[in-house]
Amino acid sequence: MSKCLNLLIKFVLVLVTSNLIASEYYRAMVNPEPSEIPSRIALNWSDDPTTSISVTWRTSTNIENAYAEIAIADDSANFITWRTQVIAKTEKWNQGKYGAHFHSVTFSKLKPDTLYAYRVGSEKVWSAWYQYRTASKNSGSFSFIYFGDAQNNLLSLWSRVIRGSILDAPQSAFLLHAGDLVNNANNDSEWEEWFQAGSWIHAQVPIIATPGNHEYTTNNNGTESLSTLWKPHFTLPKNGPQGLEETVYFIDYQGARIISLNSNQDLAKQAKWLDNVLTSNPNDWSFLTFHHPIYSASRNRDNNKLRELWKPIIDKHQVDLVLTGHDHSYGRGHNIGNGVNVRDEKYGTVYVVSVSGPKQYKLRKDRWMTRGAENTQLYQIISVEKDKLNYKAMTATGHIYDEFDLIKRKGQPNELVDKILDGEPERNWTNTLEKRQKDAKTY
Repeated sequence: MSKCLNLLIKFVLVLVTSNLIASEYYRAMVNPEPSEIPSRIALNWSDDPTTSISVTWRTSTNIENAYAEIAIADDSANFITWRTQVIAKTEKWNQGKYGAHFHSVTFSKLKPDTLYAYRVGSEKVWSAWYQYRTASKNSGSFSFIYFGDAQNNLLSLWSRVIRGSILDAPQSAFLLHAGDLVNNANNDSEWEEWFQAGSWIHAQVPIIATPGNHEYTTNNNGTESLSTLWKPHFTLPKNGPQGLEETVYFIDYQGARIISLNSNQDLAKQAKWLDNVLTSNPNDWSFLTFHHPIYSASRNRDNNKLRELWKPIIDKHQVDLVLTGHDHSYGRGHNIGNGVNVRDEKYGTVYVVSVSGPKQYKLRKDRWMTRGAENTQLYQIISVEKDKLNYKAMTATGHIYDEFDLIKRKGQPNELVDKILDGEPERNWTNTLEKRQKDAKTY
């Protein structure tokens, strides 16, 4: 009887905890209305990272003429004497309750591997100065941080993840978001939470983002449309297929080609484009990001159309990493042959599904993963050298949960070296809640 009671208590705890975390009770309040002060400042690449950088920001509609200024950074504050001013492009957005002006500037003709300082503003008010280093023209080492879905309770519960990640990897070249940045595509309050959660980080570390299903809204006629806030917030490359600009694109950064695909629409159209982009890739490394996984980590989910259309191209070009979200759990494994139940433990593309926000689902029972996790907020630090890649999945409290190396071998598939600590148990709903109950009386 007591055993049945304990199981019932655990079930109720899982149910109640997951529902509470997803509820508005945990939401930090924000005021999304814009003012004359620049807000939601974000860096992106829309062109060559060695010689350019783009910045977007938002103000009230009172600011009609906006500017950005840039100078090579210096140890003396006198660097501002040599600043250059650029007139911003401005577009109006109106939700109904209030309007906003979104401004953007692309700084071009910059020097490679050079630290710059910039600010944005108007005749009335300016932002702080932020610093950013352009990419090197050489295939030098670099790191970046990858996030699965943030989506819910962004300011209250996701903020600790993005803020902790940059403390862990302060020299990160960029932040990669695999979709579902918010829960409701056109909810301006949620976007305000997302930007406040990252605060100055968005203004100093470039963002590579791919849209998730929650960046889309369903129209009255049943069709779906990209969030009206996606393009105003970000200035992303337009080198993808026509009609998919700024959601499907690629960026070359110091020996790696980073490719964003849009798993929400026009999958076949993207397949041909992807084949061409990988065929022409001059870099040593290739990373793909899109929202829906090729192999789902959570229960009752499967994206067979993605596998049918995109996996043969991924296999053909031996893509190194595929970084996805959507499943609200963690899963990491290797390339799996079509029609077989065995996986190559040492070679082939590495597929990752991750989640950075508080919304969590259960893992599937038919496991393909080498490593999985439930009820765990994570961020991933990926460090790239010329012929070696190190991957670390970190929990929200800074604990290494998963780790491996990928080693390039000329004329052969990558060698994968697992570095999971011996005896490190997988996190699941049961053991994570049991531990919390045990520690409940500690502060």
